[in-house]
Amino acid sequence: MTKSLFDADEKLVPGPALRPKDAATLIIVRRDKDGLRVLMGQRHAGMAFQPNKFVFPGGRIDPGDQRITVGGELRPDVAAKVEIGATRARARGLALAAIRETFEETGVLIGEKAKSVPHSRAPAWRQYFAHGVVPRLDVFELVARAVTPPGRTRRFDARFFMVDASAIAAEVDASHQEELLKPSWLTLAEAHALDLMSITRRVLEEVEARAESDAPRPVPFFRFSRGKANMTFL
Repeated sequence: MTKSLFDADEKLVPGPALRPKDAATLIIVRRDKDGLRVLMGQRHAGMAFQPNKFVFPGGRIDPGDQRITVGGELRPDVAAKVEIGATRARARGLALAAIRETFEETGVLIGEKAKSVPHSRAPAWRQYFAHGVVPRLDVFELVARAVTPPGRTRRFDARFFMVDASAIAAEVDASHQEELLKPSWLTLAEAHALDLMSITRRVLEEVEARAESDAPRPVPFFRFSRGKANMTFL
């Protein structure tokens, strides 16, 4: 089962393995009368990495993400897991990268309305703050971490965060963005029926398991070690 999590449609590249780039993904869950829904979008057909696949919003961390002021920091139990293999500033920046990427790709702003907002030189954060919202990290859960195996054309060390839709402070039009085609709120059954990357499907299963029980769950960490795929827990 673990091996299938790393199946890839792209060709392997010869030579030394690329170093994974830190990245973050945000799963927003909404509880409707017909059950749980998640926000997903389809990647454009012309994209070099995983075209046409349905994904959660997310992407690589930017340097400016670590310098953003927030309305609430990561809870200690969540921060402790995100900080494994990362500095405290880097871990915080990863969570903020998830918020920024979600805003850029879907127009959804996670945070809270505020009369006073921080200043930032980063264009994306300037646009975010222009809507009078300050990000909050204390509403985040870490649900998974995965490192793309060696030999891929792109490699990421991705942290998968989850947040309830009640943390949405505002929504704006993001039709100009170039990564996701029309993000949609999907039931879990609808999401499972889509063309998903194997790791996306596994994380979706983890989200479903968490929604069915309030009991604490360990955070699965998927990666290659000594040439073999394995899963440990954070």
